[in-house]
Amino acid sequence: MKHQLSFATVNVLSDGIAEIIITEGIEVSMEMLDEFDAFLSQHLSDHFALLINKVHSYNYTFEAKMTMASHENLIAIAVIVYKEADKKIINDVMALRAIDDWNLKTFSALELGWQQGYDWLQTELDLLVI
Repeated sequence: MKHQLSFATVNVLSDGIAEIIITEGIEVSMEMLDEFDAFLSQHLSDHFALLINKVHSYNYTFEAKMTMASHENLIAIAVIVYKEADKKIINDVMALRAIDDWNLKTFSALELGWQQGYDWLQTELDLLVI
């Protein structure tokens, strides 16, 4: 099921997994993150995972970097990257937020990464029911 937010498209892939594709050139703000968190709370199950499809280039405000991916029910994040430079950006944000100890993995879109990322997220969610 596809939903349009003010800054991104969100595809609800299953009861517990959502894919987000942020619009080209956007600078993600705190208000946008609030909009996204409200969407997640309304449309996904108690525990969920995110598949971030980084097909476009975009940035985050510093405040957004410091609060993103803080939803209490977020279990895992798979980031699908298309350029090597995107991995560095992700690693920089992870270092900035190291205390949060995110359950995050990157997957190369050029090596069937979307499917690998989705499968990994499903496995992470399945671990909750064991």
